[in-house]
Amino acid sequence: MRTRKPMLILAGLMLLMAATRFHHFGSMSLLPDASLAAFFIAGFYLPAAWVLPVLIAEAGLVDYVAISFAGTSSYCVTAAYVFLVPTYAAMWLGGRWYATRDRLGLGLERASLLVLAVVVSSSIAFLISNGSFYLFSGRIEALTWSGYVTQFAEYYPPYVAVAAAYVAVVAVVHTLFAQLGGDLGKPIARG
Repeated sequence: MRTRKPMLILAGLMLLMAATRFHHFGSMSLLPDASLAAFFIAGFYLPAAWVLPVLIAEAGLVDYVAISFAGTSSYCVTAAYVFLVPTYAAMWLGGRWYATRDRLGLGLERASLLVLAVVVSSSIAFLISNGSFYLFSGRIEALTWSGYVTQFAEYYPPYVAVAAAYVAVVAVVHTLFAQLGGDLGKPIARG
């Protein structure tokens, strides 16, 4: 029974990522991409090293299917695409860092630490993914600091906000479930 919970959590995160990854920003009828949050949450609940490459492989597979069969634009698939590996690793490591310091939940101290972990890890992830796209994608004609700052100002707030919103929902569900006597799982490794 104990090994079943991590597999259910992994399956749930994979399903969430597959269901939302087709449209990065979402729309009135589609949820925004939950990939960043999925990696953070996986880092919290699933510390096994093999989880990270499994989720990275799924992200690549979903992108392939979305582009090849669902009509999603391939605009973002450039030489910079490989930088999604350290981008997602930053999120997973952020979840691991938080797991070694606290349990997911509510309360001012816990919430502050969780916000810190999500904001820092998603900021690092943004700098890696957005910076690499800006520098190496070949899609930006004139590389300038002012151009990057403009892009940063446009894409950074929703990038962090979407990840934080998904993590917040999981934190609330985790806390409510725990208060009802349930156990969604705890970080396996502490310290």
